[in-house]
Parts: sequence; C-alpha cells; structure tokens
Amino acid sequence: MAVFLDRLGRLAFRRRWLVLLMWVVALVAAGTASALAPAAPDGSYSMPGTESQRAFDLIEQRFPGVSVGGGAEGASAKIVFVAPAGQRVSEQRNRSVIDEVVGQVGKVDQVVRAADPFKAGAVSKDGSTAYAAVTFEVKAKDVSDAAKQDLEKAVEEGRDAGLTVEVSGSVLASQPSGGVAEVAGVVVAAVVLLITFGSLAAAGLPLLTALIGVGIGTATILALSSALGLSSATSTLALMLGLAVGIDYAMFIVSRYREERARGLAPQDAAGVAVGTAGSAVVFAGLTVVIGLAGLSVVGIPTLTQMGLAAAGTVALSVLVAVTLIPAMLGVFPRAVLARSARRAARAGAHPAADGDKPNMGSRWARPIVRRPLPVLLVAVAVLGVIALPAAQLHLGTAGDESKPTSTTERRAYDDLAKGFGPGFNGPLTIVVDAESAKDPKAAVAGTVREIGATDGIVSVSAASFNTAGDTAIFTATPATAPTDERTIDLIHTLRGDRPAIEKATDATFMVSGGTAGNIDSDQKVQGALVPYLGLVVGLAFLLLLIVFRSVLVPLKAALGFLLSVLAALGAVVAVFQWGWLAGLLGVRQTGPIMNTMPIVMVGIVFGLAMDYEVFLVTRIREAHLQGEGPGQAIVSGFRHSARVVVAAAVIMISVFSGFIGVSETLIKMIGFGMAIAVLFDAFVVRMTIVPAVLALLGQRAWTMPHWLERIVPQVDVEGHALTRDAATTAVVTDATTTDEAERQNLPVH
Repeated sequence: MAVFLDRLGRLAFRRRWLVLLMWVVALVAAGTASALAPAAPDGSYSMPGTESQRAFDLIEQRFPGVSVGGGAEGASAKIVFVAPAGQRVSEQRNRSVIDEVVGQVGKVDQVVRAADPFKAGAVSKDGSTAYAAVTFEVKAKDVSDAAKQDLEKAVEEGRDAGLTVEVSGSVLASQPSGGVAEVAGVVVAAVVLLITFGSLAAAGLPLLTALIGVGIGTATILALSSALGLSSATSTLALMLGLAVGIDYAMFIVSRYREERARGLAPQDAAGVAVGTAGSAVVFAGLTVVIGLAGLSVVGIPTLTQMGLAAAGTVALSVLVAVTLIPAMLGVFPRAVLARSARRAARAGAHPAADGDKPNMGSRWARPIVRRPLPVLLVAVAVLGVIALPAAQLHLGTAGDESKPTSTTERRAYDDLAKGFGPGFNGPLTIVVDAESAKDPKAAVAGTVREIGATDGIVSVSAASFNTAGDTAIFTATPATAPTDERTIDLIHTLRGDRPAIEKATDATFMVSGGTAGNIDSDQKVQGALVPYLGLVVGLAFLLLLIVFRSVLVPLKAALGFLLSVLAALGAVVAVFQWGWLAGLLGVRQTGPIMNTMPIVMVGIVFGLAMDYEVFLVTRIREAHLQGEGPGQAIVSGFRHSARVVVAAAVIMISVFSGFIGVSETLIKMIGFGMAIAVLFDAFVVRMTIVPAVLALLGQRAWTMPHWLERIVPQVDVEGHALTRDAATTAVVTDATTTDEAERQNLPVH
C-alpha cells in the first residue's frame, strides 16, 4: 500500500498540471450536470416491511391521488377558529366572521377548496372550536409566497374581528435552510489551519482541495437527485462530512510533507513519502468511514440508504482528492506550504531544523498518561459514563406540531384542536379495509367499522369511503389520547392484535396506518436494526484494523472506545433535545422525542470518524515501535508527531459540524450537535486520553497476535516502514538545489 501510494504521490507531483486540469474538468462537468438536471422530486419517507407502509401502498394502488390521511396530494392547511370565552362559534357574529375568512381563503390563488366547517361538521361538541380544511392544487414547496400572504391576511382579519384564529398544515412548512453558522465553521477551520501550519498556503491548501472534493460530490448528488429521488438531507449530510474529512485528510498529508522536508528530503521525495505514509492512513481511515456510512443500507430504510451511500461516495472522493490533488498542489507550491522559519532557512541555503526528540505539547500530554495510565483510564471512563447516563432515557419519535414552540401558529392550532376535539384528534388512525374477497364488501366494511369503534380507547370513527371498485374502504378512528401518548401506542398494538378475531367476524382484512401508526412502526424498525447494524460495521472495521495494525487488542480497544464515545454523545443529545438542558443556548426552541433516524445516522458517522483518529494516532505510535522504540516511548513519540494535527483536525470537525446546528431542519440540527459533541468526546477523551492509557497498560502485548492468525493476515505497510527505512539511506537533497538540478527533477523554483 505505502509503496503504491508513494509512486502515486510522485506521479501526481511530476504531472501536477495534468492532475489539476483533470480535477478542474471534473468539477466543471459535475457543476454543469447539476445545473442542467431537472429539479429533484419531493422527499419521500418510506418504511418497507411495516404495516403502515403496506397500507400506504394499498391506498396508492386503489385510491389514486389520495394520501394516507385521506386528503389530496396537494398542500393542505387547517384554519382553527376559537370563540371568545363563554361564546360559541355558531353565534351569528362569530359565524359571520368565520364565513368571511373561509370565503376569502377560498378565493386565494392555488386554493382548490376551503371547506365550510358548519357544513362539514367540523365543530367541537361544546361549540367553542371549529376548523376549516383548506386544500391547494400544488404541493407545499410550490405554494407561492403571494398565496401564503393572502392566507395570512385572511387569518389576521379574523383575529381582528375578535376570534382566535390559528393555522396548521403542510402549507406552512418552511424549506430547510442554513445560515451564517455554516460559513462560520469554515472560517474557524481556516483560522485553526493558519495557527497550526503558520503558512497561508499550507492553511489554504486543505480548504481549497476539500471544497473541490465537496463541490464535485454535492454537484453529482444534485445531478442525480431527480433520477434517484434523493432528498435534500442527502446532499446536506454529504456536504457536512465531505468538508470535515476533506480538510482533515489534506491536513495529515501536508503535515507529513512538511515533516519530511524538515528531515532533508527533496520536494518530490517528501511528497511521495507523505502520500505513502499519511496517505495510507487516510485511505484506511476513509474506508472505515465508508463502512460506517454504507452500512446504513442494512437498516432497510431507503432514505437512510440514500444518505449513507451518497455521503460514503463523497468521503471516498475526498480520499481520492487527498492522494492525488494534494501532491499535485505541493508540486505547485513546494516551499510556500512550509513554515516561515523553514522558508527563511531555505533561502539562506541552510538546512531546515527537524524537531527530532524535542518535546512539544503532544509529548508533554502523553508522558504523564504513560506514567500513570490506570488512574487516567478510570477517570476518563467515569466521566464519559456519567455523560452517557441520559441515553438510557432515550425516547424516539417524529417531531410534529406538538414539539414546536408555542410562539408558532402551528403549535397553537395543535393545542386548540386538542382542547376542542380531544387529544387524539391530532393523531387519527387511518384504517384501510380490504374487502376484495368478501361476499358483501359493504357489509364487511360496516362490520369492521363497528368492531373498531367499540374498542376501548377509540372515541369516534368516521364514515367509510369506498374506492371506485367498491372493494376497499378507508375510515379514520380517533383515539382518546395524544399521538405521543404511550396509551396510543398500546391501542395500536391492541387493534392489530384483535385483527384475527375481527377478520373472522367480518370476512374482511384491515391495516392500521396514518401518521401516528407510521411513527410507531418507524421507531420499532430503527430500534430493531440498530444491533445488527452495529454488529456489521464494528465487525468489518475490526477486520480492517486487524489488518492495519496486525493486532487483536488494538482493534478491540478501538471498538470499545467508539461505543463509549457514541453513548456519551447520545446522552448529551437526550439532555439537550429531550430534557432541554442548554437548549436555549443552542437555539433549540422546543424539546421533544429524538427523531427516530437520528441515533442510527449518528452512530454510523461517529463510528467512521472515531476510527479516523484511531488510525491517525496509532499508526504513528506503531511506526515508532517498528523503528525500535519501547512501547511507552513509542506512545510519546507518536503523540509528538501526530497530536497537534489530530487536535487541529478535531477542532476543525467540531467547528464544521457545529455550523449545522443553525440549520432549521431538526434532523440536521440534531446530527450537527451530536457529531460535534461526539468528536469532542472521541478525540479528546477517548483517542487522546484513553488510547494512550490502554496502550501503556498493554505494553508489548498491544502489538502482538496469535501466530496462526499472523500467518493468514496480509501484510499492509500502512506506516510506510519500508519508505522511511529507504529514505534514511538516501542521499539528502535540500532546498539549496540549483536551478539546473531543480529542472532535472521537474521542480519549480520559488
């Protein structure tokens, strides 16, 4: 591996202009394709294998143009009217106001129908509340601003007339948007790079190459979005990860190049060794990220599969950029990426001073850990264990209007409907009755409606609506409890459990669906897939790290450290988004259940990134060990060379991920926070503290494996031992090379 990448790095260095041209052409081609591609369809969320999804598919098949909720395919809204205290909405004055508002809304452009609540029977039993169902001819994202403004104007007039008027529905759904926080993350990354490298060129190079890789990746995703039906979250996740790992991977190669130049290697040789050593670590680190992301496919949720594969492709592209474009850029700026002192020494004809065994922050950090590993290990594990405790109270769900702040009209409409019509009104169950095999379909459906209506926990059922063929019907059953209430979950299980008896009595089968049932099915599917998913990705990564480090204990330690950091991150997510700790500081306006897909997405990403730091740190430790240093000294040496860059990489990742906390989409906000806190825990507590403590306790045993296993595990020189050994016997070529010599080596003179 190291030899191949060394040759690739040298080739890219020599043919730098051709490599640059190829990447620029790829960027232009991807950008052009994305600009010419048709717009992506609306994001759809399906849950194959669940009852709610089967019901949805049956409705689509037999009721074309009707959604699970029974409405049209276009955007919808509910205008909720509440009479002043002690009054009824049916009183003449209040009814006139409602009629006026509904009439105005019915004339709004793109509105197909605004139902009269008094004719539709949409008035509460106590007469205090009514609602008008509004249907649009276009989907929510296509509703014009003018139509929304006209709707809001009509609502305001109703409020001015003395009624409480609120609005809910998909028409008000805002499109996911970011903010300056995302740009701030990149700015922080630039500052960290500048401080770390002390060179504008060295700081700018990782940013430039990362942006090129992310640009190609996200443009390709956008170009394929229409054909593959990719959601907006897909490109956002790919952008988030591609930017973070792209900067980090470039950092490690540039840092190793500077180190090899300080040892006296010529620019081309230094680029080759940097790609052969740090580049090997980048390749295997990237593979672990790809494994974690591609492994999301086993969950069986198409949206997660799309997000995982798209992000994995972007990460793979970042690896390719790192091992080809970085050495090409180093060929363009062989001296500019060096520190200022190294450039001054080169201009003076002196040899840049190598660090050698000079202590730095990395070695100063590692030495006390190596001296007292057990107390350090116990304290670090205890701290993460305490932070992980809230994860035991993790409650999965799907955020609805009930989780929005009371400052929004959607939340107020939700509360008014619950008060006027009962808590279960906001989460009705959609019952799909398949009476195709019944002798008398109408009688079979009527029997099903009657049996379900008599079930404890159901307060009302609607009249059944038949399809054109008359063999399938839909009706709604309103629970007595709210959508997120545990009793509602029990009710759905009861209905499904009673199905055999009801089917026997009515000669028709039915399925329970709707938003509430779909959320429950989704939660169960994600929870059921978590353990197999963890087993797959941890198992594959264990094998990969076994090959990389030729050790059993090091991969085992890496996997256990990952579990500790991800549990701590989940604990922090629960504390903020579910319990509300520090929620205001992070812009979380309302607490509620954790979105059901968030933990498994975060686990996949955290796993890959945790292995990143493991590979970058431990390869330098093992490299020092292979060069003859004892286990303890090898830890100190590895930290001397890699800790500063790993810390900078972690700070960059934290800043990039933190930028996405400002995104309005709840899932991305949660992932951004979860990823930022997970990197904080994993980089600074697990990899920088627990890893050296465990390696110090293991000693020589960390680098051994059973003889039978050693014979079958392939040799992969990730540390570039052969390269560094050969370089040590090679004649030193310094930056004092004459112009003629530089030309013979195909080097630019700066």
